Amino acid sequence: MYKKDWISKWAIYSPDKVAISEYETNRTITYQQLNLRANYLSNKLVSDGFKTGDRLMVIAEHCIEYVALFAMAQKTGITLVPVNYRLSSSEIEYLISNSKPTCIIAERKFEHLIAEQAKVEVIWMEDLTQELAIANETQFSALDFDENHPLFILYTSGTTGFPKGAIYSHKMLFWNSVNTSQSLEIVPSDHTISCMPAFHTGGWNVLLTPLLHRGASVGIMKKFEADQLLQWLEKEKSQLFMGVPTMLKMMAESEQFKAADLSQMRYFIVGGEALPLSVINTWHNKGVKIRQGYGLTEVGPNLTSLHQDHAERKIGSIGLPNFYTEIKLMTPNGEEVKANEIGELCLAGPLVTPGYWNNEKATKEAIQDGWFHTGDLAKMDEEGFLYIVDRIKCMFISGGENVYPAEVERVLRQMPEIDEAAVVGVEDTQWGEVGKAYLTATNERLPSTDLIASHCAKYLAKFKVPKYIVWLKEMPKNDSGKIDRKKLKA
Repeated sequence: MYKKDWISKWAIYSPDKVAISEYETNRTITYQQLNLRANYLSNKLVSDGFKTGDRLMVIAEHCIEYVALFAMAQKTGITLVPVNYRLSSSEIEYLISNSKPTCIIAERKFEHLIAEQAKVEVIWMEDLTQELAIANETQFSALDFDENHPLFILYTSGTTGFPKGAIYSHKMLFWNSVNTSQSLEIVPSDHTISCMPAFHTGGWNVLLTPLLHRGASVGIMKKFEADQLLQWLEKEKSQLFMGVPTMLKMMAESEQFKAADLSQMRYFIVGGEALPLSVINTWHNKGVKIRQGYGLTEVGPNLTSLHQDHAERKIGSIGLPNFYTEIKLMTPNGEEVKANEIGELCLAGPLVTPGYWNNEKATKEAIQDGWFHTGDLAKMDEEGFLYIVDRIKCMFISGGENVYPAEVERVLRQMPEIDEAAVVGVEDTQWGEVGKAYLTATNERLPSTDLIASHCAKYLAKFKVPKYIVWLKEMPKNDSGKIDRKKLKA
């Protein structure tokens, strides 16, 4: 019986082929070596009492060992909980209480993020690296479990002010890989470099896991550096690369840009937000085609794709639905809209999450009659190309990171001097969007901008801290008494 164990297959078919390269450490690992490490981890954790369904939280930068943990999870059904190391300790404390991991694997440099009161066993990644370097476990019989079983719990900022854990199942992983391989024509000889962090679905499921499923090769870059990335893409003769618009802009402005030979590149895949035509043209003039798409942590993530041949003609489009993606644009009454009419983008099929971890209310709100409601407003033209028009939710994207205002507002209101708070995303040349906080005061003594930023930094990741602060005498309200965010945005 097939038990969802990809790496053991490639250890047979291509044992000596390099699966993962880690550039900062100059380490590589073959498919056979990766399988040995995964077998070792599987035997170790199962013998230590881990069971299918137990959670294993990881607080670390992307690395070879992280990929070995992924391969272990495919074999055992242990669920990985990748955590954003840019969060504050109080934010991570909430994730620990919500997911209740049996164990935490962390890099020592992130020790300060793990509160002592968490009372969870911690294994240091550095110690694990030494163990795995001499691992020689040739056998582990992969366990059997349901395809809807969680592979990952991926936390996204919540509209209620608290993060939600999106369940990413083994079924989603498989169908996303099939969807991606078909859309992007992935073959075993392909190579990519991943700059996306492991706490994002993009760090796993845009290119890394689909390429591992096809027996291809992936280079891991722990931190994005435009100059260095261009050099590595040229040296490795990479065929594919996925990045957010901020990365492509910075690469185009790099001193290495003109000299870099990217003639082997089939295309760049871009997500997160629309890429300006000027940047598209810059890369097209370089001979690099651009493919834009759309995805979610909860669905896919590879759901639509704008073929490179249409990048200029259909500027602003997220393209056509991928092969196994079912899409409807619906009115609030559940009726499907016509061409060029605006409706909520709803998704169905084997790529949809089973739901949110320990959050039945959020699951029922998001998944109705088998359709996942994205909260994004979209339209479809006569040729079937999709365009995102606006977000129903107030979320904005800063440097490729999702920021939910409710989460920031909750922290701002913790300050006794602040009465009401409303955060909106405003345009920023470097990060795409940044936060602008509108505040009303409880008294005449207003805290300084620096004091507000310092307070936010204690509880929020840096990218969530508002860049701008505006004090108002009174918040604009709509007829129902809620803050009128449209007026603030305008």
